[in-house]
Amino acid sequence: MFSPSQLEQYAEVMLWALDASRPAPIKAGDAVLVRFDVPALELAEALHSRLVKRKVNAVIRLNRTATMERDFYMNAGPGQLAFVPQGTAELYEQVAGSIHLLAPQALTHLADADPADIAAAARARKPFRDILDHRELAGAFSWTLCLYPTPGLAEKANLSIEEYTRQVAKACYLDRPDPLGEWRQTMARIKELRTWLDGLGARRFRIESASMDLEIDPGEARSWEGLTGHNIPSFELYLSPDWRGTRGIYYADQPTYRGGNYVEGARLEFVDGRVVDASADRGERFLLEQLRMDEGASKLGEFSLTDKRFSGINQFMAMTLFDENFGGDYGNCHVALGASYPSTYAGDPSELDEEQKRRLGFNSSALHWDLVNTEPKVVTATLADGKTRLIYENGLFAC
Repeated sequence: MFSPSQLEQYAEVMLWALDASRPAPIKAGDAVLVRFDVPALELAEALHSRLVKRKVNAVIRLNRTATMERDFYMNAGPGQLAFVPQGTAELYEQVAGSIHLLAPQALTHLADADPADIAAAARARKPFRDILDHRELAGAFSWTLCLYPTPGLAEKANLSIEEYTRQVAKACYLDRPDPLGEWRQTMARIKELRTWLDGLGARRFRIESASMDLEIDPGEARSWEGLTGHNIPSFELYLSPDWRGTRGIYYADQPTYRGGNYVEGARLEFVDGRVVDASADRGERFLLEQLRMDEGASKLGEFSLTDKRFSGINQFMAMTLFDENFGGDYGNCHVALGASYPSTYAGDPSELDEEQKRRLGFNSSALHWDLVNTEPKVVTATLADGKTRLIYENGLFAC
């Protein structure tokens, strides 16, 4: 797996990412929630050591194992699915930050669980996620997450655990002498692209490939985001569009693992902002149930593009965190069904109330599901004067 020095560097990168995602760095006396899967224990320990040395109060939470998750979703009753421990709201009102270390032991262990039960558990936890979302917009909370390699991930990606680990190290710059310096340089370059995209004043985007033709309305008062510190790695540029302006066909040529299920070849047709027809070559039942999770699950929450010049990820990794940042030969675009990011509001996001979000077309849902397309594609923007401009082709921004 990782060498001792890479492990130490990974921990340093994650603390940098947490600070980068905030108006001001974490300070002594703050509480930071560290959630992790069992295989990521050594990375959790490295993070814990640094948090303690910074005089930060580390709140440690171990995620359910794959066996526990299967037991839960195969046997839990309605009350158990909706159960949230007492004190969760109080904890979420207190923590200044959260670091999540993803290290799944299995990816299809819930394939025979009822998708409606998985959706019910997600709905029950949405009010608590809303607490963190509101506090983040106010500048009082931030989060980041990363991936720790596991044999289960490597198997689904058709890689050896050694090669999978090398892919993670490369994507996170852990194979470089100065990973933090690399991330700072990448952040500066992505910021330049964000400024260029915002300066276009685009009124619509059209995404065309062999399998899709989708139009998106970026919406009023929007700005692009990228490498905010929330995800490591992160090379994408994204915004949350006005969901009401989505129309056409979207196709995910890259498979996805979600909620212990596998979905391949997902095809979505949007009319007036909603999915009116959906199918998948595999996992269609799960896809359809996710779309029924709540009122916002069938609407668009995010649109994203990745420039292959930034991303060294050239393998399917069976983990959305990496696959949505795929570089390869043609870069990628992805859309997310469900919850939007009010942080892409061009004004002060802390001033947005629920009525303003609805007026501006920011979507709300317990779902946020990224679906990735890696085909050669062309993205054009319709500008304020009605002219069109090529902004992205075959994995490169046209700036």
